[in-house]
Amino acid sequence: MTTVDATAWLADRPEIETIFACICDLNGVMRGKRVPVDQLDKITSGALRMPLSLLGMDIWGEDIEGNELVWDTGDADGICEFTGRPLSPVDWTTRPAAFAQLWMRQEDGTPFPGDPRRALAAVVERYKARGLTPVVATELEFYVVDPSGPVPQPPRSPITGKRLDSDGALSLDELQHFDAFLNEVYDCCAAQGIPADAAISENGAGQFEINLLHVADPLEAADDAVLFKRLVRGIARKHGFAATFMAKPYGERAGSGMHVHFSLNDAEGRNVFDNGGEEGTGILRHAVAGLIRTMQENALVFAPHENSFRRLLPGAHAPSAVAWGYENRTAAIRIPGGSPRARRIEHRVAGADANPYLVLASILGGALLGIENQWEPPPPITGDAYSLDLDSLPPDWASAIEAFSRGALVERIFSKRLRRMFVQCKQQELRRFTRHVTEFEYHSYLEAV
Repeated sequence: MTTVDATAWLADRPEIETIFACICDLNGVMRGKRVPVDQLDKITSGALRMPLSLLGMDIWGEDIEGNELVWDTGDADGICEFTGRPLSPVDWTTRPAAFAQLWMRQEDGTPFPGDPRRALAAVVERYKARGLTPVVATELEFYVVDPSGPVPQPPRSPITGKRLDSDGALSLDELQHFDAFLNEVYDCCAAQGIPADAAISENGAGQFEINLLHVADPLEAADDAVLFKRLVRGIARKHGFAATFMAKPYGERAGSGMHVHFSLNDAEGRNVFDNGGEEGTGILRHAVAGLIRTMQENALVFAPHENSFRRLLPGAHAPSAVAWGYENRTAAIRIPGGSPRARRIEHRVAGADANPYLVLASILGGALLGIENQWEPPPPITGDAYSLDLDSLPPDWASAIEAFSRGALVERIFSKRLRRMFVQCKQQELRRFTRHVTEFEYHSYLEAV
């Protein structure tokens, strides 16, 4: 979208008074400015500026201690560049508004390597140099919760008024009870150009999954996922609920994942994973090998928070082992069945709490390393991956931070600047969590030991 296009778009929507101009930080949190609509040209021309350090703040919005972007440069501003994605209407605020996506450049005009969207763009450029285009789709799970208490609990049905108290996998009743909420989610997706597909009631009480259709542009797919998460949260509040993409909001219920499906097209639009059979091509196997080799080092991207690792506990029905298989949902990497023309890879590790830009950069970057080096994967597993003796993902947050920090293959996917920012951010968050004593610890130990 150009300035002319954006101006015409706003002319058709005279009720819009405000534009939220935002960047996406490493945690997937949107940060930015509220700009009067008559200053649209500032957004589209790159006249807006924000500190580069904004992209690396911790989950509580605090600067990273010792961050050289703050202390060595005086917390210098970067240039906020309009991505060109069309403005999106925001109608869950008190007054209609619009949303504009930005990404960062440095003062000399070069892309800022600590921007997660730039990291994905760099991986996509490497595919383009090989004449390949990734075709990507995401599946996002989330919970609708009652936010009235100090901790989340399942919501009350808008139809019966009764609180949901059981798991309802693929329950039509649950979908219909939340029909008004889901209808508005789909309406807003259509208005924002997000290709929402099927919705299902998932395994947890109040848990849903909405699939986004595949697109031949990973940046667009990641944009869709980021905007989808934001609109779901906004619409849930409008309907008196809250929506959460936490990986594990309830200890005893299913976690929420972000599954990624991808294939690769050549310059003629042919799927290079398709060999006419079920097993796929050598390129598919090379891509799988790259995903297997990089999975442990990239675990911090797929599980970036303390809560993330509750979803990946053994036996929690989320992939904790490094494995792949054909039509096997217990494996971290699944090759779905169906028509060979649609042969693709499903990566099932990331939680719904992860940053979509970093997740796609990790997956596509790892696959590309396998293709470039013609790595071969281990044999595909059969049966239950949870019961097999396999290499595992890092068992906890601290181990994942260490693996990402020291990973030799991570260095071939992400810039040094982004790796340093991400590790420093996660180390600061970990320190704060380790100092926090929970209510359960008081309950267990206060007068017992």
